[in-house]
Amino acid sequence: MDVRWEDFGWERLARGVGRRRLPVWDATVGLVAGGSAVLLYDTGSTLGEGAELRTQAESLLGGRRVTHIALSHPHFDHVLGTAAFPGAEVYGAVGVDSLLVRDRAVLRHDAIRHGVAPEDAVRATDALVVPRHVVSGEWTLDLGGRQVMLANVGPGHSRHDLVLLVPGDREVVFCGDLVEESGDPQAGPDAIPSRWPAALDRLLALGGEDAVYVPGHGAAVDAAFVRAQRDELARRFGVS
Repeated sequence: MDVRWEDFGWERLARGVGRRRLPVWDATVGLVAGGSAVLLYDTGSTLGEGAELRTQAESLLGGRRVTHIALSHPHFDHVLGTAAFPGAEVYGAVGVDSLLVRDRAVLRHDAIRHGVAPEDAVRATDALVVPRHVVSGEWTLDLGGRQVMLANVGPGHSRHDLVLLVPGDREVVFCGDLVEESGDPQAGPDAIPSRWPAALDRLLALGGEDAVYVPGHGAAVDAAFVRAQRDELARRFGVS
């Protein structure tokens, strides 16, 4: 049974599907409930934020716990809350597992540089959860009467971009930071600008014209917005 998701600070996108825009960095997390399993897309920037998301998800879904987590990409504001969900099966784009092991100190430094309290950054990176399941192409998950698809469409914003497609009367596509609405798309040192437009082409091919596209930061958009952002990125980086 759905409750009023808005009462918990969430935006309901479809039955059993919603998202929350987190404070400070405006990062989006997504929640999808099936008959026997619950998937969370991204986990926030600290263990405290992850614990708050866990409590809210359980309240929204009548006490049911998050059983699956998909990480959109390995940036601190999207992955550092994962350890707050013990027992969840964690998915990421292929290669993100080794990166999180190798670059734990880099992730901690990046979190602190952007304003996470040092003690919170240390706690989160010390408890960092590495995905057990890595996605190289497409992976369909059965959540119990509801199938969703994880798709590795990158690289683009990072070397390890994973999107989530939720079928329904109107498909919902969680894009991670491949798409941003509340600001210009950010291209950090791990971005692959030359391949970003192609990643958005794949995203649009999977989602189609009528889907709701949920950016990693900002309000939900349509296919026309994603296509316009794709063209602007192509101009910005000098690729076709």
